[in-house]
Amino acid sequence: MQDLKGKTAVVTGGASGMGNAMARRFAREGMKIVLIDVEAEPLAEATQALEADGIEVFAQQVDVSDATAMDAVAKAALERFGSVHIVCNNAGVGSGGHMWDLTTEDWEFCIRPNLWGVIHGVRVFTKHMIAQDEGHIVNTASMAGLVTVPGMGPYNVTKHGVVTLSESLYHELAAIGSAVGVSVLCPGHVNTRIWESHRNRPEELAATARDPEGDEQRATHEYFRKMLQTSMPADQVADLVHAAVLDGTFYIHTHENVYAAVQARLQGILDATSPATPEGGQAVFSK
Repeated sequence: MQDLKGKTAVVTGGASGMGNAMARRFAREGMKIVLIDVEAEPLAEATQALEADGIEVFAQQVDVSDATAMDAVAKAALERFGSVHIVCNNAGVGSGGHMWDLTTEDWEFCIRPNLWGVIHGVRVFTKHMIAQDEGHIVNTASMAGLVTVPGMGPYNVTKHGVVTLSESLYHELAAIGSAVGVSVLCPGHVNTRIWESHRNRPEELAATARDPEGDEQRATHEYFRKMLQTSMPADQVADLVHAAVLDGTFYIHTHENVYAAVQARLQGILDATSPATPEGGQAVFSK
């Protein structure tokens, strides 16, 4: 895709972080924005900020893991704007801990938005983009979708899932000769609030959650908060996403310092050795 002016972009998790940066970046191109988020107040604030700049916005408070809600939001967006040209399946949460300590609810909390949210975004919008033979889908994964880091089991599983989902979609669209493009975003550390994800934990998944205010969790959150505050700005990631849509780039990388870890993992697979541990460990990766 080249000419974006007057067309429509859908961004999930669009009220804050990378999602909001993507929405603002595409808005600068003169696009109409479908802004989807689970948090009401940040969604309202993000909508007002875009509208103040003269951008036409259709805001929807939606849990992206809810299949029925995503069916409805796709229908409403198409009724409102007639077509959709860019879909950024970006909503997600951070989650970690030793897998033998995690509860079913811990896994559900991560899998619902990170994987099911992307599945639903692809499911409800792709067929319309195929019919118009124009569009681009950007699925947010992570470098944790290319390299496995200990202590982040649920997150790793969902992000690896998003990478292979995106690759599968790419091959399937190519097989039918579709002009619809696909990208998978695999960022390293970005200055977002992902390690405060527990703020959006559903009530039905909270009963057996590990105490987010416990000493260990508090120390972990503080460590990542300080680290992410000095990490890549979300606006810089949005610029890379915008460029990938224009150029048709599939893998969107943000941090070259992780290439060696990816190469080590792939070489280990080919050599049938034990999995390589990324140099730097958990501190290398984030959404």
